[in-house]
Amino acid sequence: MVSAGKAPAAGAEQRLKDLGIALPPPPTPLGAYVEAVKIGKLLFLSGMLPVVDRKPQYVGRVGGELSAEDGRKAAEIATLSALAAIKEYLGSFDKVAGIGKLGVYIATEGDFRDHPKVADGASELLLKVFGTEMLSGRIVLGVASLPLGMPVEVELVLELAE
Repeated sequence: MVSAGKAPAAGAEQRLKDLGIALPPPPTPLGAYVEAVKIGKLLFLSGMLPVVDRKPQYVGRVGGELSAEDGRKAAEIATLSALAAIKEYLGSFDKVAGIGKLGVYIATEGDFRDHPKVADGASELLLKVFGTEMLSGRIVLGVASLPLGMPVEVELVLELAE
C-alpha cells in the first residue's frame, strides 16, 4: 500500500522535460462546470477527455471502431489534459503531495474485457511524471457512452502540499 502525501512531486516538471513531453493548452469546459475545484487539501479535476484545442482526438467505442491501443492512447491524451489543468490551476506540480485516486471510464462494446490495458495509458503517464511514490489507487469502468462520443474520460483527485 502506498500512502499519499509522503513525498512531494518535486521533479515532476523536470521529468516532463526529460521525457520530451509538452503539455497541451489547458482544457476549457465543454459545458457548465469548472475544470478543477479545491476543497481543503484536495483538488478534484473534472472528467478529462482526449481533446486538444477543443477537438476530439478519438471518437468511438473501444472494442468496436477503436482498438485497445487506440483507447490507451486516448487515455494518455486525456491525462495530458489533466496535467495541463493541474499546472494551470496550481502553477506548479510541486504543490501536489499525492494522487489519491485515478478514475478511467471507457466507452466499450459489451464484450470488451481489456479495460486495464486501456487505463494503463493514464496510469503509466502519471507514473512517469510523478514517480512510484505517487502511484495511486484507481477505478476502471466500462460504460455505454461518454460525452461527444469519445472513448475515454479520466478523473483525478489530488492531495495538495501545505
